[in-house]
Amino acid sequence: MDYIASFFMGGAICVVAQILMDKTKLTPARILVTFVTLGVFLGAINMYDKLIDIGKAGATVPLPGFGYTLAKSTIKEVKSIGIIGAFTGGIKGTAGGISGAIIFGYLMSLIFNPKTKE
Repeated sequence: MDYIASFFMGGAICVVAQILMDKTKLTPARILVTFVTLGVFLGAINMYDKLIDIGKAGATVPLPGFGYTLAKSTIKEVKSIGIIGAFTGGIKGTAGGISGAIIFGYLMSLIFNPKTKE
């Protein structure tokens, strides 16, 4: 059941993004920033936890999940070490994901021949 819930939650997030790309003049970059910001906001007010309970990895892997991780890591770090945690919490909480994206992106550029669009 967890796989099905993850599939539908992740799919729903992607459907919303596709609708925004097709029906508005928003660029994909603005949509990505909106999703991350929405994840931060929903994570800060503890509403994203309910989406994770329902959608499991389907809610944590896409971009709103990244924003949620930023918010939760920052809140945890502020409670732990004080105001300086506002600057270090997000970095500590998301360092693994960012590092993985950079490393795997680099490896894919070595394996495949990336070209710019004309």
